[in-house]
Amino acid sequence: MDPRSTHDGQLTQPILSDHRVAPESPRGEVVSSELEEILCDTTLTPFRRYRKALSLELVSMFRLAGPTVIVYLLNNVTSVSTQIFCGHLGNLQLAAATLGNNGVQIFAFGLLLGMGSAVETLCGQAFGARQFEMLGVYLQRSTILLMLTAIPLMLIYIFSKPLLILIGQSREISAAASLFIFGLIPQIFAYAANFPIQKFLQAQSIVNPSAYIAAGMLLVHIPLTYLVMYVWDWGLLGGALVLSLSWWLIVIFQFVYILKSERTKETWTGFSTQAFSGLWGFFKLSTASAVMLCLETWYFQILILIAGLLPNPAIALDALAVCSTILGWVFMISVGFNAAASVRVSNELGAGHPKSTSFAVVVVTSTSFIVACICGVILLATRHYISYIFTEGEVVANAVSELTPLLVFSIVLNGIQPVLSGVAVGCGWQAFVAYVNIGCYYVVGVPLGVLLAFYFDFGAKGIWSGLVGGMAMQTMILLWVTLRTDWNKEVKQAKIRVKQWQHKKEETLLNN
Repeated sequence: MDPRSTHDGQLTQPILSDHRVAPESPRGEVVSSELEEILCDTTLTPFRRYRKALSLELVSMFRLAGPTVIVYLLNNVTSVSTQIFCGHLGNLQLAAATLGNNGVQIFAFGLLLGMGSAVETLCGQAFGARQFEMLGVYLQRSTILLMLTAIPLMLIYIFSKPLLILIGQSREISAAASLFIFGLIPQIFAYAANFPIQKFLQAQSIVNPSAYIAAGMLLVHIPLTYLVMYVWDWGLLGGALVLSLSWWLIVIFQFVYILKSERTKETWTGFSTQAFSGLWGFFKLSTASAVMLCLETWYFQILILIAGLLPNPAIALDALAVCSTILGWVFMISVGFNAAASVRVSNELGAGHPKSTSFAVVVVTSTSFIVACICGVILLATRHYISYIFTEGEVVANAVSELTPLLVFSIVLNGIQPVLSGVAVGCGWQAFVAYVNIGCYYVVGVPLGVLLAFYFDFGAKGIWSGLVGGMAMQTMILLWVTLRTDWNKEVKQAKIRVKQWQHKKEETLLNN
């Protein structure tokens, strides 16, 4: 970790070295001081003070978390629906679409989503500090960087067939998958535009429009996919092109909302040449954000690959696939709390509210943990039946049942870890979390899983135990760092970031 990111014993991450800030806007108070005032009100008893604060914070949190969960679920269903349509064309087409969606496409998705998370930190803190004009600049700057990143990713899509053959896929499946992947090339650039827009809106607590747009596009996407694939007979390529089109329409409608909405008229003031300045500093934060997210995504993929080396890989892979899918479903809920934590922390830090920031962290983490525990209890109660949603095989069902206690522990950890990652994004600690992920996942988790699976002959349970070990270590480290954070110092750091732009602007005016 860069020693410059340690400030008086506290972990902070310097964001950019040359921020520019907009003049003070006449707009009303966008991040209310009511919560901070309640928490500072010593005339109330501690019980009444925290009861009032809790009711206020829960409303803010669920307004953010609920629609965000819906957005990610609907976007996921849009991609899965295309995969289902492809499956009805035949087993080869299903294998090709699965390989394209869950192999190549998820790599681009994770990388660009991670890079887009830099907008969460900067836009959230700038919005809390009422520096509205800078949100539009950050949006444009992030879009430029993500579009540039999409170009080398496009080369992976173009040469997907030889790459798939290189990693051991059959020529027949590789040829079919590459056809599907070609149709997803426009989707890469849609991701590059969508994620900054999505984070730009979330930083302002504008989440409902994205949910409505995602729902509307799903209703359009399904019949259009059916028409192209079954009526016009465009096959795999047609299905992929419709999926790319749907993502671009989501981008267009969200951007039209930004242009037309009264809620964004001060945060979007038009295209600016400022977007081309400070790209290197922004790139470093974006890269740290991408690494932080990708290290987690690749961790699961590596463990699945390891399972293929077991003596009886078919059963192990099926059981792990069922468990990872269930974990993915519950993770969608955690993603909502992750976004809520990121927005609430960055907004309150930017607004100069240390008590509100600390309280928001406690509330969102506790709520997510309780929800995860409820999901875990339900899963334990249905452990002998849950796998029949995916397969009729009794052997796989028994294997899933044996893995369920470890799966439940993973779900409980997922009730805490993503939220703490959201707190890290809100504070700008992405680089630190990336280092933590490397140590916990790849120095501890993967070797532990291999050791338990092969040396101690625990099979799939050993692999999942390694997963849990890495997640538990990461969660404990993030929890320790969060608990010892001095939120007054974090507020000062946030103020320094947004004020640096004002100093640059004043210098520019003097030079002119």
